[in-house]
Amino acid sequence: MLEHDCCAPVRPGSPAAPPEGPASAAGRHQIEQCEIPAQTFRMGDRHGDDRHHDGETPIHEVTLSAFRIDATPVTNRDFAAFVIGSGYVTEAQRYGYSAVFHLAVAASPGDIIGPAAGAPWWVGVRGADWAHPGGPGSRIEGFEDHPVVQVTWHDAMAYCAWTGRRLPTEAQWECAARGGLDGLRYPWGDRLDTEWPCNIWQGRFPVHNTAADGFLTTAPVRTYRPNAYGLWQPIGNVWEWCADWFDPGYYAVSPSADPAGPPRGDQRVLRGGSYLCHDSYCNRYRNSARSANTPDSSMGNAGFRTVTLTT
Repeated sequence: MLEHDCCAPVRPGSPAAPPEGPASAAGRHQIEQCEIPAQTFRMGDRHGDDRHHDGETPIHEVTLSAFRIDATPVTNRDFAAFVIGSGYVTEAQRYGYSAVFHLAVAASPGDIIGPAAGAPWWVGVRGADWAHPGGPGSRIEGFEDHPVVQVTWHDAMAYCAWTGRRLPTEAQWECAARGGLDGLRYPWGDRLDTEWPCNIWQGRFPVHNTAADGFLTTAPVRTYRPNAYGLWQPIGNVWEWCADWFDPGYYAVSPSADPAGPPRGDQRVLRGGSYLCHDSYCNRYRNSARSANTPDSSMGNAGFRTVTLTT
């Protein structure tokens, strides 16, 4: 497990070659779009909430071109249409297992590989994949409007290739999550509302979740309320893959106009936190919070949303 990573184990072993993605943009992307105007905004943490190794500082001005971003993460329904239309096989399916939070495992003892080193609340489960997020005993039927999980960065890029879209850069993601509000912790302000406006952990992590918000794991993508730009749940619910390589020192050297991240790296950026975030372990359900994982890693609390530039 990466020291800076939150609630997400790294897939052990040498990465396999990325699976072949669809050759052309043949798919139809049906998610409602939010228009993000060209602007200059302040990127980074101004509250002192960050952990040094996450690299949320220095605060720096970023100028972005206008773009469109999905109002919600890609759902199980959306990803199923991609798989059916393209014949794509995800990396979790190719590896034969993925990471499942221990309270969400739906598998026989023989399918449980064991806990992740340093993060025993994560369990390797044979047969866990996007269509069986908790293991062979789980299904996505009835959860079509939940965000797809158990997808790697490579899987998300394959979906983008099929639909003619992109993953957001880290700067695009943070700008969109902020909703035009400067410097705030969350998409709506600096404090959590008592009505739980985001899907995070309640209770004693990682052994007891009261599910006071109604959800042990993922929530439907249009739960709670959207931010000022129209994005639903940019924080909480599921981590979201971004296009960039991760470098905790990048902000100090980042170009000011449309930054695309470092030219190389070992891990890709994840943003937004998830249903497992809790202040006792992880406070990364914030606009400026950063995490990362290897691009072939999949887990039960990470998905993605996509963007396209406006013309």
